[in-house]
Order: sequence, then C-alpha cells, then structure tokens
Amino acid sequence: MTYIVKGSGLTIEDIVKVARHNEKVELHPEALERIKKCRTMLEKKIENHEIMYGVNTGIGEFSEVVLNDDQVKDFQKYLIYNHAAGIGEPMPLEYVRGAMLGRINVHAHGNSGIRPEITLTLVEMLNKGVTPSVCRKGSVGASGDLAPMSQIALLMMGEGKAFYKGELLSGEEAMKKAGIKTPGLMARDGLGIINGSNVLTAMSALFLYDAFHWLNQAEIAAAMSLEALKANMGPYTKKLHEVRGFKGAVKSAENINRLVSGGDLKEGRVPHKVQDAYSMRSTPQVIGAARDALDYARSQVEIELNGVGDNPIFFPDENMQLSGANFQGTPVSLPMDMAGIAITMVSVMSERRMNRLNNPALSVGLPPFLTKGAGMFSGLMLSQYTADMQIVEQRILSAPASVQSIPAAADQEDFVSMGMNTAIKNFQILDNAYGILGIEFMAAAQALDFREYNFGKGVTKAKEVIRKYVDFLDIDRPLYNDHNAMKELVKSCEILEEVEKEIGELE
Repeated sequence: MTYIVKGSGLTIEDIVKVARHNEKVELHPEALERIKKCRTMLEKKIENHEIMYGVNTGIGEFSEVVLNDDQVKDFQKYLIYNHAAGIGEPMPLEYVRGAMLGRINVHAHGNSGIRPEITLTLVEMLNKGVTPSVCRKGSVGASGDLAPMSQIALLMMGEGKAFYKGELLSGEEAMKKAGIKTPGLMARDGLGIINGSNVLTAMSALFLYDAFHWLNQAEIAAAMSLEALKANMGPYTKKLHEVRGFKGAVKSAENINRLVSGGDLKEGRVPHKVQDAYSMRSTPQVIGAARDALDYARSQVEIELNGVGDNPIFFPDENMQLSGANFQGTPVSLPMDMAGIAITMVSVMSERRMNRLNNPALSVGLPPFLTKGAGMFSGLMLSQYTADMQIVEQRILSAPASVQSIPAAADQEDFVSMGMNTAIKNFQILDNAYGILGIEFMAAAQALDFREYNFGKGVTKAKEVIRKYVDFLDIDRPLYNDHNAMKELVKSCEILEEVEKEIGELE
C-alpha cells in the first residue's frame, strides 16, 4: 500500500502506518501543482522586494530587521543552524517519521511557499528510510517545534545526522547511501520546514492510537475483575446509560456486557449485592469519560494534521501573504493534557478493583491477597505496591503542561504551548498504565481460578491468554518477571486481539 498525501484526510491510523510500519507515501499530483503555484508567487514577491516575515526579514524579536539580497540567500542556513538547539538522546524514529509526514501534508495545501524539491525530498527520505536523528527535548510548542524540526531540515543541506538501515550516519553519508539528492535551502525553505507543531502532533497521534487500544483492554480487565467479585451487572444495562446520554459510557457498558455474556454472572446464576462500590459500579461512566476525552483529542489532532500550521502563509489566488500564529501548539496540547489525565484516571480505578480482589473484607469470599497459604505466603500483596507507585508517578505527570508557558525571545514569544512536554509525559503515563493494567489482569486471572462458576466468553478467552504467560500463583515466587511479562502482554494487545476473535470487535 502507498499513502497518497493530498493535504486532507490524514488520520492517526495513517500516521501509524507510515511512521511505525514504514508504509510508502506519494505526493498527489494536484498537491505538487499547488506547491509550484505558491512558490512562483513567492519568487515574484521576492523579486519585487516585498517585505515578508522570515523570507527577507529576521524572525522572532528580529522580525523588524530587513535583509538585503545577499543575506536572504544565507539566512535560511543560519536560521536552521541557530534553531537546531535541542538536547538529549534521539527520539524514537516513529516520532520523526510522523512529523515528516505531517509536514509534507502541510506543504500539500500549497500555502507554504517552499520549493517543491523540499517536499519531494521529505517524501523520498520517508520511502528510502532516511530518518534524521532528533533530540527528544528543546521545543516549547509554539513557532512550531523549531528545535526538533531544524534537525530534520539539516538533512536538506547534507548536514546533521540520520539513521539509515540501522546505522547512525552523518546526514551527508545517509543521503548519499540512499541515493537522495540534497536540495539545499533557498529563500523561505528553512522556515517552511520548521514552523509548525508537527513533532508534538505526530507524537500525540501515535499516543492516541495506543491509548484507544489500552482503553479497550481496560474494559477487558474490568470485566474479569467484575466476574471475580460477583458484581451486580444491572448498572451495565445499556438503557441506563442511554438515558444520561454520554456516548463513551454507552460504548463502555456495551463492551463489558459483551465480555461477560454467556457466563453465570450475566445470566443471573451467581448471587450479588444490591449495590456495589463505585470502582465496580461506575466503570462505564469513568472509562466512558476517558473515551469521550480521547475522541475529542483525536478530533483536534486530526484537524491539526490536515491544517496549514505555518507562518507566514501564502494565498496564491489572492496574491497575498499573511503572518500570524498558526504554529501555536495549544489547540493540540490542551486536549492532549486531558487525554493523559484520562489514562491516569482509568488506571486509578483499575488499582481500586485490584485492591478489592486482594482485600478479604471486600473480595466476596476470595482468600486474602489471592493466596491459599495466607500468613506463610503473601500472594499478590506486593503487586499492589508496584501498581500504587506507578499511579503516583502518573498523578505527578498529569499536571497540565499547557498552562506552564515561560516567555521566550525577549517576550516576542510571550505565550507558548509547552505541547512537547505534554507529548513526552503522555507516553510516560501510558507506559505506567501498561504495568498497572497488567497487574489487574494478573490479579483477576488469579481470582477467577478460585471461582467455580462459568465466565463470559470474552473473560474466559482473556484468562486463557494470560495463562500462556503467567502461571497461577500457588506458592510465593519473585513477581517481577510476572509483572514485566504482563506489561509486555498488554503493550502487545494480544489479549485484545484474541478476545475480539472470540466475541467480535470492541467499539
């Protein structure tokens, strides 16, 4: 398959296919014509000595400095040198590839004024596997992701570093080995590569893709715990959630009902309380709220992926250029802060159900800490400690970055989104979430082994998959291997895939 870049229709799934799975890309012919048309207009304006931000003026605080003809030629090079100012280890290649695809999609609108050679070189780099080495940190998420995008732009001059066929090479060597011609930078080209929030947006797209899969697994784990705790399934009746009206809650309740369908609990053959604790009764409302938050974040990320995030922006049909702030990352960082908080919130509820499985006062007849030899053995007591530590880290990371602006550039850039901080910490939140949910899965499987009634088809399949990786805890053993195995199992989505084969795709 080849993804055709046309300036519209780019989804988070498309980002995953290209960035993570190396699907080829191609620039739509109409997009290429738009790019050429815009560049022709820009060159006429340069010839006429029209003042244009970032073309024949400095940038930021220096935007009032007008450059002469000789300076215009070299300005883009020094702009990239100055802005390639990140720090830290190289970020994962999928972040960089996603950012490159996003930038190509911006160019495809024909409003950026860059030479078509620049966009086509980015396409060729994606297809031939030349991925710039980009430091993890340095962007404040306004004026675009300037520092990381500049490390991509260095390759246009045969500079910087890049990964090619598993090796980290100089930019010049990587481009040469891949057979890619270095286009160089002319007026506008450098700023046209870097002046958008493409890295934080690509990272957000990848995060959301993984977060949606994690939420589906959170519902599977919840269903397992509910079966083990003999939950009252009345609160999962679809009609109850429809009358309130939140779409996410309706979906979540329906998913969990399907997971327990066919079991004795769902069929009313297991006695239950009139009313359960919130961590059992409120799961659809909580996971549903997270679903709604992620849906909103997805809508905002996909708007950004398909919009013109640049400055200045050129309108060839009107022979006009406008300088504004379409690089500002706040429209993405704000909903993505909420998305990270949503994952933390669902993780907290997961730990609360795990607590009920462990606690003999709350577990409806399960042995203390899910062990047959309580006192001699401690069972899953310490598994809860591990979950709790990760939740505290999630809570610390859930402080929003979008309100943390620190003015820069002599107060010319006096409000920035800090969206890169949001993107980075969201992946840390999700990494902990894999471990927390893995521990609930492990505890729920252990608890179900103590029950002697039939479980739902989805729950039964999930337990079967877990038992391929983690054995029943008959006597105490070091649990770190089990915890890590479960974390990797959740990340792999194998439980989700096998359950969906059994009961159909979860919403």
